[in-house]
Amino acid sequence: MRVMKLALAAPAALVIATGSAYAIDVNKHIDAPGQVLVVWAVASEFCSIKDWHPAVSDCQESKEGDATFRVLTLKDGGKIKEKLGEVDETSYSYEIVESPLPVKNYTAKLWVEPDERDPNRTTIHWDATFDANGASDDEAKKTIGDIFTAGLKGLKQKTMPPEGSEGQ
Repeated sequence: MRVMKLALAAPAALVIATGSAYAIDVNKHIDAPGQVLVVWAVASEFCSIKDWHPAVSDCQESKEGDATFRVLTLKDGGKIKEKLGEVDETSYSYEIVESPLPVKNYTAKLWVEPDERDPNRTTIHWDATFDANGASDDEAKKTIGDIFTAGLKGLKQKTMPPEGSEGQ
């Protein structure tokens, strides 16, 4: 197994490669002591991604039998269909069913937890495993890493008070 680190500006990211399959783990630490449930309240609804991810302009949720799906409409007009997996108090997992993204066999999990190193912070995790599809491995890793980085930055902005507004 070869291990590679993907350096991103703000969040921590780790890319692990085995054959053609990749796993990306992007984490964002925010100054939100004891705010795990507050942060999760913003992210927990399957279609709330449209409220905090800058690339998503709309989200439509639907049921097919017992399964829950969402169709994300991207600001560039692309559409991604995803199926909801396991859900608990501070996480959900999902898989991509249809997408213009250069990946296949994509499964992911989004969750929040108290920062294990600093009790004054909350950590937001977004992990995925996938295979490159129709693009190089590096392009697929960069695409997913960029999506996660932008999303976690948007989630942080949505859950944190604007600078200078503390105590108002």
